[in-house]
Amino acid sequence: MGMVVKKSVGDWIFDIINFCFMCLIAVICVVPLIHVIMASISNPAAVDKATNFILHPLGTPSIAAYKIIMNYKNIWIGYKNTIFYLVVQILVTGVLTVIAGYIASRKRFRYRNVLMMFLSFTMMFNGGMIPTFIVVRTLGLLDTRAALIIPQAMGVFYIIIMRTAIQGIPDSLEESARIDGAGELTVMFRIILPLCKATFAVIILFVAVAKWNEWFPALLYLTTARDKYPLQMFMREILITASNSSDIAQSANAADLQESSQMYRTLVKYASIVVSTLPILCVYPFAQKYFVTGVMVGSVKG
Repeated sequence: MGMVVKKSVGDWIFDIINFCFMCLIAVICVVPLIHVIMASISNPAAVDKATNFILHPLGTPSIAAYKIIMNYKNIWIGYKNTIFYLVVQILVTGVLTVIAGYIASRKRFRYRNVLMMFLSFTMMFNGGMIPTFIVVRTLGLLDTRAALIIPQAMGVFYIIIMRTAIQGIPDSLEESARIDGAGELTVMFRIILPLCKATFAVIILFVAVAKWNEWFPALLYLTTARDKYPLQMFMREILITASNSSDIAQSANAADLQESSQMYRTLVKYASIVVSTLPILCVYPFAQKYFVTGVMVGSVKG
């Protein structure tokens, strides 16, 4: 039988304070989300008069605000483009991060420390927005999908996490694979990567969330290519024009929605937040199981 450790008074006090603090953090995170969802299906007149958090539908529940958004023809173009950017960015960033992390972790690579110093320098100092824009324009990437993928293809933070995780894997596994005739790519993708899948999953999660919420690069680089706008750019347009009912009705290609859009202009803003964040919120719990393990393995060398 295992030894039973009796908690002291200090331990109990710490546990209680820790529990209360975690509950407070959870409430701070969950209440705004509930407020947005409940407000988006509430009576618009009641929402305008509300002064506190809305934790339940006010008046008769309605999905009229969602109908206005779904009738906005560009919303589906935005979803398609965002999914495309998301998938391509995950593939490109994932492969490059694994390769860079693997190279930087190999002891036989003589210049690995120089490489990491160079990469770390770019984390603290960079050219900024204007030089980056000039580079993208010079490369002829303006108004192309590549402008939203190539500049974010590699992240130094992700490389450092992957490098640290790979360094924690015993060298004997690689030596055994090489004895069996495995090459660099085989060792990297069939031996090393499966052992770092938790860290890799966390990196992919970070990339996915960042890409899904991204809109500023599209504002900079897609000046005329509206057909390549991601979802968040169209959500931005809805939020900006929500105060003008005629703009919403025209965008939705439904003149009969003009009166309802004026009535539901506040609810449209709430519904836009729900529509733009719900898909990524549904995916997040499935990757959550890798989060703690991946971060710990990738941040602390054993």
